[in-house]
Amino acid sequence: MPSPDQQQRLAALRETIADIERKPALAEARALVEQQQGEFPRLAGGLLQEMFTDERRNAGALLGFALAQAKGLLTAQRLAVVYLQLGDEAQKLGMPYGPGLLSFGFDPDALVLVRAANVAELLWAAEEAIACRAVAAVVADIGSHAKLLNFTASRRLSLRAAATGGSIFLLRYGQGREASAAHLRWRLSPARSAHGRYDAKAPGALRWLVQLEKGAIIKNQTEFVLGWTENGFATFTAQRRGTDRRIGGTTLPRAVPAQLADGLPQTA
Repeated sequence: MPSPDQQQRLAALRETIADIERKPALAEARALVEQQQGEFPRLAGGLLQEMFTDERRNAGALLGFALAQAKGLLTAQRLAVVYLQLGDEAQKLGMPYGPGLLSFGFDPDALVLVRAANVAELLWAAEEAIACRAVAAVVADIGSHAKLLNFTASRRLSLRAAATGGSIFLLRYGQGREASAAHLRWRLSPARSAHGRYDAKAPGALRWLVQLEKGAIIKNQTEFVLGWTENGFATFTAQRRGTDRRIGGTTLPRAVPAQLADGLPQTA
C-alpha cells in the first residue's frame, strides 16, 4: 500500500496530467492559426504532425511540406531545424540538397543534419533536440516500419513538443497507419500538374494533394492542392480546363545554378 507521501505525489501527478488534457496543444494552437481565404493555414508550433505518402518516390514532396511549415517557425531565438534520418536509409531516400532548399526559400544554414544508428536513437534525439530552445522544429524521416514508434513513443513526442513550443514532423511511407498521439496526420499524393507555360496540353509545374486524415484545423476543409514555389509552397484551387488559379506565392523562376552547390558542403 502506498505511503501517505506517495499518495500525495500520485494525486499531484494525476492533477498535472488532467490539466494537460484539459488544455491540449491543438486547442491552444487553433487560436494561433493564420489563414487567408483559400490558403493553407499557418500553424503555430508545439504540435506533433505525421506526414504520410504511399510511395517512397514522393519523399521530396513530403520533406518539402514539412520544411515549408518549419520555415514559418524560425525566429531570431529559434534558429535551427533538425533533420533526423537513419544512417542506412540515407542511400535509399536521399538527403536534403542545398541548391534545392535555396530555390524553395529555405536557408540550408538553418538545417542541422543528424544520422542515427537505429530507431531508438532517432526517437531519443528527437526528444532531446526539440527540448533545445534554439530549435524551431524537428523533422524525423523514418523510411520503414518501426515497432518502437508506437502510441507511447508518439505520446512522449507530442507532450515534449507541446511543452517546448517547437513542432515535430514525422515523415512516414506506405499505407499502414498505427495508433498515434499525433495532433495532425496528413497524406500527400500526386495531383494533376499545372498547364504548361507555352503549351496548355503539356504538363507543367508539379502539384500535390494534401489530405488531413486526423485532427481538425479548418471547418469543412480537409484537402488542399499545393505547388512548390520560391517561397515554400502555394495553395491552388482545383483545376478546370483552361484554368490554373494560384492563391498566393511565386512560381519558381528558373533552375538553380549548379555552382551554388560548391558553397554548401554541409548539405552534400
